[in-house]
Amino acid sequence: MPKILAALMAGTSFVTLVGAAQAQDATPAQDIIVTGSRVVKNGDNSPTPVTVVSTESLSNLRPTSLTESINTLPVFSGSRGQFSNPGVSGGVSGGNGSAAQLNLRNLGGVRNLVLLDGRRVPPTSYTNIVDADVIPQLLVKRVDTVTGGVSAVYGSDAVSGVVNFVTDTKFEGLKVQAQYGLSTYSDDPSMNAAIAWGSKFAGGRGHFEISYEYRNDDGIMRRSQRSWFNRAVVVGNGTTIPYSLITNGTLSAQPFGGKIISCGTGCALAGQYFASNGVLSSFTNGTTYSGTTTQSGGAGGYLDMSLKASQRSHQVYARTDYDFSDNVHGFLTLSGNFKKNVSYGSDISLANYTLSTGNAFLPSAYASQMTGSTFVLSEINTQIERARFEPQTRQLMAIAGLEGKLGEYNWNVSYVYGDSRLSTTSYNTVNNQKLSAALDAVSTASGPACYAATQAATASAYANCVPLNLFGPSASSQAALNYIMDTTHYVATTRQNDLNAAISGSPFSTWAGEVTAALSGEWRAQSFISQSDATPSMYADCTNLRYNCVATGSRTLLYAGTLASNPHVSQSVWEVAGEVNVPLLKDVALAKSLAINAAARYTKYNTVGTYWTWKLGADWHIIEGLRFRGTISRDIRAPTLNDLFSSTAITMVNNQDLKTGATNLLPSVNVSNPNLTAEIGNTWTAGLVAKPSFLPGFSLAVDYYDIKVSNAITTVQGFQPTIQQGCNTGGLSIYCNLIQRDSSGNVTAWYVQPINLSKITTYGLDVEANYVGAIAGHKLALRGLAAYQPHIRYIQPGVATVDQGGVAFGTNGLTASPSWRLTGTASFNVTDTLRVDAIYRWRNAMKLWGDPSVIWATGQGTVAPFGQLGMNISKTVTLPHNGKADLFFNVQNLFNATPPAANAPGTSTAPGGFGGFSVVDDAVGRYFTAGFRAKF
Repeated sequence: MPKILAALMAGTSFVTLVGAAQAQDATPAQDIIVTGSRVVKNGDNSPTPVTVVSTESLSNLRPTSLTESINTLPVFSGSRGQFSNPGVSGGVSGGNGSAAQLNLRNLGGVRNLVLLDGRRVPPTSYTNIVDADVIPQLLVKRVDTVTGGVSAVYGSDAVSGVVNFVTDTKFEGLKVQAQYGLSTYSDDPSMNAAIAWGSKFAGGRGHFEISYEYRNDDGIMRRSQRSWFNRAVVVGNGTTIPYSLITNGTLSAQPFGGKIISCGTGCALAGQYFASNGVLSSFTNGTTYSGTTTQSGGAGGYLDMSLKASQRSHQVYARTDYDFSDNVHGFLTLSGNFKKNVSYGSDISLANYTLSTGNAFLPSAYASQMTGSTFVLSEINTQIERARFEPQTRQLMAIAGLEGKLGEYNWNVSYVYGDSRLSTTSYNTVNNQKLSAALDAVSTASGPACYAATQAATASAYANCVPLNLFGPSASSQAALNYIMDTTHYVATTRQNDLNAAISGSPFSTWAGEVTAALSGEWRAQSFISQSDATPSMYADCTNLRYNCVATGSRTLLYAGTLASNPHVSQSVWEVAGEVNVPLLKDVALAKSLAINAAARYTKYNTVGTYWTWKLGADWHIIEGLRFRGTISRDIRAPTLNDLFSSTAITMVNNQDLKTGATNLLPSVNVSNPNLTAEIGNTWTAGLVAKPSFLPGFSLAVDYYDIKVSNAITTVQGFQPTIQQGCNTGGLSIYCNLIQRDSSGNVTAWYVQPINLSKITTYGLDVEANYVGAIAGHKLALRGLAAYQPHIRYIQPGVATVDQGGVAFGTNGLTASPSWRLTGTASFNVTDTLRVDAIYRWRNAMKLWGDPSVIWATGQGTVAPFGQLGMNISKTVTLPHNGKADLFFNVQNLFNATPPAANAPGTSTAPGGFGGFSVVDDAVGRYFTAGFRAKF
């Protein structure tokens, strides 16, 4: 390990944190193949920027899950995880909105590739993302992050880069660790326990290792558990009414207990609400705003979704390898991950429901004052548990391979099989047909009953119907609530078979050194199938349902937020690639060395055709301690099976129609597009690495990058204001086709579809400075990492260019992307056995929204900067049998910094739901963790 770290230290953008100090005294490094190339043997000579971080260093600074820890690196931006908004439906959640989706430079988790020991990890959801929590963490020794396009080396999806989890394949001994954590608010408890063992056998010709890890994090099940969470939402329409961020948001039209919206001409009860069961009261308004019924304060209702999803996982991992001869080596790896997340969505939200004035639960004193036969009521009902989502992931992976030497050449053949099953259970799902029946309560001799149950044609179907009383905060019976709630299930299975073969070596040498070359081939097949018992094609049967059920036209869905069943679909691809590294100069003026690296790959999909990708790179050592590097590449991202062949899925959304001004709860219909083609990425990078001899222990790496993705697959949402304007003002059919209207011009449905429509451009700088030295003989390591990314532009025809650079919220799942992201670390060995580590993270102020065409009120539209400090104290003690243990105490967010209020346009209909803070900010608060790590 120290030899590898020494090799990478000077040559790449390298993060070893504390481990860098140990690497200083290492002997010269052995040859290794660095991530990002099949032929570059030493990180000192890699033209591609690679950030390398040891898991030991990450654990010292942030003892959480490995995926959460690496997101502290500034190159990651927009990753999703336990703090993502609750939900399982839609194209972003992919069945599990809490999945750990790594995201390089906020270009999307589908545009970076996740590897395990250099091999592609099979996807874990129908959106083709990898839930990185499936990686067996205990025996991972480092994580390599390539921050440049490398499709020519690794294939499709490596547009923004590669994240490679590298395991310790030679681990020997016994490793045991355990820890427990708790927030300063005495919630979000977490624990982790793990054990690993490894040993040689057969006289050293074989090796075996195995590990098990258990992790449990209870999460934070209500946003109101944080006093700083003040239900911030954005009101206005961004045009005639400028957007404004307000706090303490409430829904004046939907108070707890129910509000009478209308009750006929001249009815004086309109606007009153049931503050107590069966008793109407005058409604207390909060601060009102133009164009919306959302208020700040007052008696209105609100949501209280979970802030952080819970997570429980079991990870098992085993690997064996054996030297069959001096030139042939075989290995087999088996891993399994079993993970469950739990998050909570909204309470029962009832907007503009029609009820009979003869409703059995309505006091006659009020019924007599109503002038029509029906009235309209709205409310947030909090009597039953909120919608609960429980996605469970089972990921099985097997890797088998042979590798060896053939003369002077190295060869390898490997096979990867992945089987991922996502089982999502949604509890407390409102059955709209049952709801309609239960709300139509009539009086009978035996008491209140459902109207449909009193009709001969439907009496049998509704024999178990329990009438629902909405007139008061606690008026509903548990039996009635249980009746309208269903539990729905979704199971998706993704399988991947991946066969690789490669040969590499040095066919000849030039005057400047060895020429190294590699040839590789790959065949990969992926399939997907899903089953759901709550599909978008299921509609309510409105027979004898007099109200709140539409039988024709825009029919009433049986469930909102469904996941579709999908028939078995598949695609296959085969690829052939070559790479060469050619040294051109050595030990001449202004060139201690100069080498050119080139790679090309031919890819053929059975679904989207054939493509060429390529990469050129140069590594120029000017003098000892100073070198320049650069790359240029053409990369691809193929459409996923979900993009191409997914079944129609429908969710209910509440958005304003900019043409009519109406805001209604309407179906958002997600459809696939079998005519998609691959995205094309063009990237170039240029950087320098300095390690001056006059400042021992110091190194500096600066890399510039420029990425342009053309033919980008964009999920276009018809309800988005920019898309509506592109239709209403520009008349573009590609957008108008996504807005369905009836003969009166009213929207009846919004459509969402992936389209090869956009061009994505971004550029920026990655900077890293390191210093390893000593104070009074005690080791000191300092490191600073910075990412500057001022713009991420999404260019679409007929609409304003959206710039997500330095923006907190976005459409299609895009999350915060600060234009400045800084991480600083320090480590000091107080004694040989006592060490103190610190990490500080900071981001700059951000705009709330990236659409330049919208208007914000004066002084609005931004969110303040945020930073936090973490500290770790560890003590090393000796144990029997040559063992040692590190005892540690860690505090994250030492000063309990609280996130500033923030949210996106379109959130005024759900205060306490979506957003409320930037997802890159720490929402937990000060967090204490104590534990030990022992090795024998």
